Amino acid sequence: MGIVAGLDSSSESTRIVVCDTDTGAVLRQGYAPHPPGPAASVGNAGHAGGSAASPYDVDPQAWLLSLGEAAEGKLLEGVQAIGVSAQGHGLLALDAGGVLVRPALVGNDKRAQSAAADLIESLGGRAAWAQAVGSVPTATQAVAKLRWLARTEPDAARRVTELMQPHDWLVWQLLGRPARRTTDRGTASGTGYWSAATGSWRPDLVELALGHQVRLPEVIGPAEAAGHTPEGLLISAGTGETMAAAFGLGVGIGDAVISLGASGSVFSVHHEALVDPTGTITSYADATGMHLPVVHTLNAVRALRGTAELLSVDLEGLSALALKSTPGSYGLVLLPYLEGERTPHLPHTAGTLTGLRRESMKPEHLARAAFEGMLCGLADALDVLRGRGVAVRRVFLLGPAADLPAVRAIAPALLGAQVVVPQPADYAALGAARQAAWALGAAHGTLSPHQPPPWPAAASQVFEPGEELAVGQAVRQQYIAVREQTHPGAFEAGMGAGQMG
Repeated sequence: MGIVAGLDSSSESTRIVVCDTDTGAVLRQGYAPHPPGPAASVGNAGHAGGSAASPYDVDPQAWLLSLGEAAEGKLLEGVQAIGVSAQGHGLLALDAGGVLVRPALVGNDKRAQSAAADLIESLGGRAAWAQAVGSVPTATQAVAKLRWLARTEPDAARRVTELMQPHDWLVWQLLGRPARRTTDRGTASGTGYWSAATGSWRPDLVELALGHQVRLPEVIGPAEAAGHTPEGLLISAGTGETMAAAFGLGVGIGDAVISLGASGSVFSVHHEALVDPTGTITSYADATGMHLPVVHTLNAVRALRGTAELLSVDLEGLSALALKSTPGSYGLVLLPYLEGERTPHLPHTAGTLTGLRRESMKPEHLARAAFEGMLCGLADALDVLRGRGVAVRRVFLLGPAADLPAVRAIAPALLGAQVVVPQPADYAALGAARQAAWALGAAHGTLSPHQPPPWPAAASQVFEPGEELAVGQAVRQQYIAVREQTHPGAFEAGMGAGQMG
C-alpha cells in the first residue's frame, strides 16, 4: 500500500486529494483559492514584462502560492507520488533563460478572436486545420494566443524561445526547473499545434502563428514519470482538467459526458482520433492513451437562466414549473440559440420559440420547453459523435444543473441512454491522483504501463429512459422538425444529427 496525491490547479483555486494507491480512497484533502487580481498581487516575480493588463493575464506564481497554501499542515506527509491537473487553454511563453516574457495568457480570452480567424484563413480554411491537428482554431487555444501575441506585443513575441501550458509549467516547477520539459497527450492536444491522430507536434503551425520556431515540451506517455522532485517524490505526466476529470470519473468506451455550464460540452472516450472537416468535433487525446472527441454548444444552462428570469423564478422554481407540464410542452419548441450556436454552426442566429397557441401560453409549458430545448441541443451534439461511430450506452451529466429534478426526469428519454449523475467530488484532482498511482506502480513494476489502477467508479445516481424512451424520441423529432424548418441544412448530411443511435 502507498499514498499518492493529485492536485488540480483550476482557473480559480488549487484542490489536492491524498489517496490510497490500491483503493483510491481519499485520505486527506486540501483547498486554497488563487490570490486575487489579474496579476495576483504577487508582483512580477517569475516574468518580465510589467503588470498584467487583463483578467486573462495571470502571474503563474499565484498558482504556486495557492498550491503551497492548499498543502499546508502536513497534507502531503507520506506521499510517494504526485499527479498534476491544470486548467487548459493557457499559454506560458518563456525566453532563453526560462523567464516568462509576459504574464500567462489563460482562459476564454476573446482578444484572440480575430487572430483565430486569421489563422484559419492562413492555412486554407477549417478543413485544413481539422486535417492538420483535429481542431479549428478558437480564441481560447494557445495557437490563437500566439498569433495575438505576435501581432499586439511583437517585442515580447520575438523573445519567445519556449512554450508551455499551465500543467507543464507546474510540473516543471515542482521538479525544480530541470533541463527536461514534459507534457502529456491530453494537454498537448488542446494547443492547436499537436495532432492527436499522428501523436506529433506541428512546429510549422507554431511558426505560422508566432513567426519563428520555438522549443516544445517532450510528450510522454500516460504511465510515465515526468521526473522526481529534489526530495525524491515521483511526479507523473499530469494532464489537462477535462482529461483528468474523465479519468477520475472512470469514463471508458461506451460512455459520454455532458457538462452543463452556461455553454455545454459533450465528449466521449474513443479508440481513434476523429478528423472532422467541418470542425464540429474537436479531437483531443485523453489521459489513458485513448482519444477524447469533444463537441461544444454555446447554449446550455444560459437558456434555463434566461427563461427563469423571464418567468421571475430561480432555476429550482423553473424545474418545478417544468414538471407540471407534459412531454412536448403542449407543442412549444425552443431552439435555444441565444448566443448564436456552434453546433450546429449558426454563429449569427438567435433563439426561436414556436408552437404558441392559447392553450400552450402558460409558464409551465415555457419552462418545460426550455429544458427540452437545452437537452435536445445537447442531444444534437451527442448525435454528432454517434454519427461518427462513437458508442454511447450511458451519459454522465456534470454541473450543478444536473441536480435539477427536471433535468433528471427529462434527460434519459431525450438523450436515448442511461443517465448517470455522479456525486460532487474533485474529479480532476482524483484523476491526477489515479495517474500518480499508475506511474508509481509502473515505475515499481507492480502495474502495467498499459493498464491503470482499477479504482472504484464514482458514486452516482442512475436514471433509465424506461418506458419514456418512445415519448422522448417523439419530442426529439418535434424539435428536429422545427430546427430543420427554421435552419434548413444546418447540420451537414451524414453528421448524424437526429439519429437516436
